[in-house]
Amino acid sequence: MEIDYALVDWSRLQFAVTAMYHWIFVPLTLGLAFIIAIMESIYVKTGNPEWKRITKFWMILFGINFAIGVATGIILEFQFGTNWSNYSWFVGDIFGAPLAIEGIMAFFLESTFIAVMFFGWNKVSKKFHLLSTWLVAFGASLSALWILVANAWMQSPVGMRFNPATARNEMEDFWEVLFSPVAVNKFLHTITSGYVLAAIFVIGISAWYLLKKRHILFAKRSMVVAAVFGLVMSLMNIHTGDESARQIARVQPMKLAAMEGLYDGQTNAPLVAIGFLEKVNPDTDNINERQFAFSIEIPNMLSYMAFLESGAFVPGIRDLIRGNEQHGIMSYFEKMERGKIAIKTLYDYKNALKDAKEIEANEMVKMSLLAKADSLEALFADKEWLDNYFAYFGYGYFDDPADMIPNVPVAFYSFHVMVILAGYFLLIFILVLINVMKGKIVKRKWLLWLSILAIPLVYIAQQAGWLLAEMGRQPWVIQDLMPTIAAATRIDKSSVQITFWMFVATFTILLIAELKIMLTQIKKGPKEEGGL
Repeated sequence: MEIDYALVDWSRLQFAVTAMYHWIFVPLTLGLAFIIAIMESIYVKTGNPEWKRITKFWMILFGINFAIGVATGIILEFQFGTNWSNYSWFVGDIFGAPLAIEGIMAFFLESTFIAVMFFGWNKVSKKFHLLSTWLVAFGASLSALWILVANAWMQSPVGMRFNPATARNEMEDFWEVLFSPVAVNKFLHTITSGYVLAAIFVIGISAWYLLKKRHILFAKRSMVVAAVFGLVMSLMNIHTGDESARQIARVQPMKLAAMEGLYDGQTNAPLVAIGFLEKVNPDTDNINERQFAFSIEIPNMLSYMAFLESGAFVPGIRDLIRGNEQHGIMSYFEKMERGKIAIKTLYDYKNALKDAKEIEANEMVKMSLLAKADSLEALFADKEWLDNYFAYFGYGYFDDPADMIPNVPVAFYSFHVMVILAGYFLLIFILVLINVMKGKIVKRKWLLWLSILAIPLVYIAQQAGWLLAEMGRQPWVIQDLMPTIAAATRIDKSSVQITFWMFVATFTILLIAELKIMLTQIKKGPKEEGGL
């Protein structure tokens, strides 16, 4: 099969740009919805009109962000059909189900109650309006659930069976797809990161008001809600991140090795807290041991983080490429051979059916071909054969194991940036909460500036997390089953290039427009009681 690598790269770049722009808007929507719901709950409980004013202000910013997030999300989903049709064909029966449910959630649950949330203040009762706000918050996260389930399935495909007659994977167990450990943890880790972002956003803007000596009471109350919410969600995010490491160690060991710059496997493997890679050579004949110009390591921590045993063996890139019999690790060379057998078996099966269909005169030859096809089809129903050969189907597309090593510097630095910033945000929540409760927050100008600085940093942390998740699993679009090079639509790359630049221009204009509208609204500040 001839592969146009330039086409694949442009298709990847277009999808990456769309996804990264989309994720600028989504996490704020997820978290701000719950913060608004909490603020309105306080208003309904206390009857204090100041809390209504606070709720309405943050609701305006939520609405601006929500509208633009929907636009980028629609374009993102269309690309599965336009740029990744081979992928959609191969697993559309599985991947399409959560996307369809997400559409129902987004357009029916959210769109129904978001109208009440924005325009129903004086038209429905306080409790019904509050219920609508909470339903919008839960609806937004439920919409995210289905997208993240689909993404988690790509990282660890489960609950399916392969149909050789159609050359497609078909869903066999919906609940296994939905409740796989990877899916559950990915959902919890991703949405809590969105909640942290929204809390930082609220704290940062409130800090700006305090520095300007405007809306002091509004800012302090907003900070309290955001700091408590952010602190709880930050702890949950760190916990789910820790669990993510164990899931990665189980289903994507190459990603784990890449994100730690681990070239030779180790028992009692240390975790690099801070490090700068000096040299990376992915050549399979000369894979370097981890080389850092500078590093600070925590002894035994990587082994414990990955397997909950400080003495556990963590495979490195060399172990995965060449295999390690002592630790029961099959080499990529062996996986490539098994993958080629699986691909050839499917190819022979399809050819036998095709030839049998075309032969009319010789009944004996036709029956022989059909018998051959039946015997080959039986292999795809045999669990032992599936485990030993089809499980490595995607490896058969490669001739050089070095092509299956992800970009180590990207994985390493994105992981460490994300982790370091997560600690920074946790510290911000603690310090802000303590100083607000002691009534000293206005005097802590250094903390207010750090809170404002945290706003761009939390977006950087979000993007770093997705870089690790997606770049760290390359070259796979579906782990072990379908490489990215086989998933792209066979179209003229100029079409992708043209639409890429169109999307870049459109998304940039949308981002600038959102920032301008947001900043204008923030400068105006919360309205006096009287209307949204």
